[in-house]
Amino acid sequence: MEMDPQIREPVPDAHPAGAVDRPIGGEPWIWQDWIAALTLFVATAAVVLWQNARLAVLWDLSYILETSHRISLGDMPYRDFPLPYAPLTFLMQAALIKFSGRVFFHHVLYCAAVGGLATVLTWQILLNMVRGALKSARIVAFLLSAPLTVLGIYCIFPHPFYDPDCTFAVLVCIVLLQRLERRGFPPLPAFVTGAVLVVPLFVKQNTGLAFLASAGLAFAVLLGLKLWQRRPVRGYLWVMLGATGGLLSALLLIHLTAGLANYQHWTIQFARSRRMPQLADMLAVYRNPVLPWWIATFLTGAVLLWLNQRSRLLQPRSLMSSGGVSQRSVRQRDDRRLALLSGLLLSSPFLWMLIRLFVEQEPAGRAEGLLALWPFLLMVSFIFALLSVGRRRGIALVLPFMLIGTVNGAFLSQQLWGSTYAIWPLLMLLMADAITVLFPVLKNRTGWKTVSLTVVVAISMAVSGGYYAWSHERLDYANLSEGAITRSSLPALKGLSVRGEWIPQFEELLRFSEREIPRQEGLLMIPGEDLFYYSSGRRPRFPVLMFDHTVNPYSPEEILQLSRARDIRWLIVKRELQLQTDPVEHKDLLLELLRQDFQQVESLDNYDVYRKKSSSVSPE
Repeated sequence: MEMDPQIREPVPDAHPAGAVDRPIGGEPWIWQDWIAALTLFVATAAVVLWQNARLAVLWDLSYILETSHRISLGDMPYRDFPLPYAPLTFLMQAALIKFSGRVFFHHVLYCAAVGGLATVLTWQILLNMVRGALKSARIVAFLLSAPLTVLGIYCIFPHPFYDPDCTFAVLVCIVLLQRLERRGFPPLPAFVTGAVLVVPLFVKQNTGLAFLASAGLAFAVLLGLKLWQRRPVRGYLWVMLGATGGLLSALLLIHLTAGLANYQHWTIQFARSRRMPQLADMLAVYRNPVLPWWIATFLTGAVLLWLNQRSRLLQPRSLMSSGGVSQRSVRQRDDRRLALLSGLLLSSPFLWMLIRLFVEQEPAGRAEGLLALWPFLLMVSFIFALLSVGRRRGIALVLPFMLIGTVNGAFLSQQLWGSTYAIWPLLMLLMADAITVLFPVLKNRTGWKTVSLTVVVAISMAVSGGYYAWSHERLDYANLSEGAITRSSLPALKGLSVRGEWIPQFEELLRFSEREIPRQEGLLMIPGEDLFYYSSGRRPRFPVLMFDHTVNPYSPEEILQLSRARDIRWLIVKRELQLQTDPVEHKDLLLELLRQDFQQVESLDNYDVYRKKSSSVSPE
């Protein structure tokens, strides 16, 4: 028998036919587990509800719900209108609209529930990772999950969106992989799990593709190792077959509905042309001048920790030979000092992040202190994952590399600042993986060191993350701080809360449209920041609902021609936006062209209303 340092249980020297590596984990929950899961769920959901009660980002919220409303009415994305995003978030919200009606608060409950479940799933994954590898595994897993009550997938941006949904799908996949490995890769569950690995790709392209590619590469490596060791590979083959089948089935379904060529054009070609960052922008995240110092400090602490532990292991033999009580006392004092020094070095990046929160004067600087953890942990995790390759097997071997690949894929959206708001659970998984590498030999010895470092990490992340969520610095592209909170009186917008006069102004527009604009006549909303179609129940007739560079493929001249072809009778222009910058490209030219066909008939509090001239060009 030999002791596997990752699994922490005796494993046989020889594996009989059909044997698999089964890491400890997955035992039935005890009452402490139920309390931990319920606490994490309720706390995360409460933060999501609190965020929704005090802010709303109209632009992003409108894009999701307006598009989902359109789908619920029967319009097919990619075929009937452009959609440069994967479909599943829109389809889920469309199903919610279809079966529960147009009530905004239903979407809030969705975010709270999914956000809470994501935190619980992260806690379960953490528990599976550290159980059997660390002493006080339940404490460590709970402490690392606790910051997600303020940094959960829907805690920063609290409205339905594809980034949080994609992270949720990734967490589900990881839980299924861990469960599948514990069960020994039975064929049917392995095939189904493989098929589920495809789901994130159809929630968000870049993150989902990075996850699927990382998982595919990981299983190819595991398959190669099994073949080299002349051990059974049937379980891994079933997973890979399931992923292939799931991908082909999804593509066939898209081909039979929206059209595969349409999907490929909008979600790959168009999306890449409008949102793909340059390689220099991607690498900029790793150019923080403090990053080398953080890494050097942390690795120095890790080396001192190893030396301290090695000294403790050798201490009994040396003392036995010398027989000196005073020497033992001196050695113990030196060991305590070395342990304290290593702990301070390991904690320093997190303590500095916490100190910076109180030293920095600007909210952006405080947020940057928290976000700087990403490149630091990505690089440290990569180093530790490489160092621990020789004593890991199965999912534990490849999981850190899958996480690192997925996170860097997520950065393709808006790099570090814009892309991390919904992937904090992945950071906590990387942190847990690093801790299991730092403290693998401390089981049944000095688990207090593990818990102490975890407490520092948890407190620093929770305090900094709480400020990050409260200050809504990530959402600084919208005006969320001026004016008193107003709440909508419309049944469809029940639960919508916004600072400022945006809701009263919008409700004035809705009342006007109900009086003056026949429901069967087409409208053109510029720029499309409001939930007009969702709130009114009207059916859009123009192919684009929002005129932003990332979603609008049409030039001003093409918009004019389309308005004529679609017989658009009304033009509504919003003067002041909640967005800090106007997203409409060539807006002056666009409005100049449209005024050839439209004349202003009303000026509301924040909207100019135009009606088509009787002498304007007829639809073709």
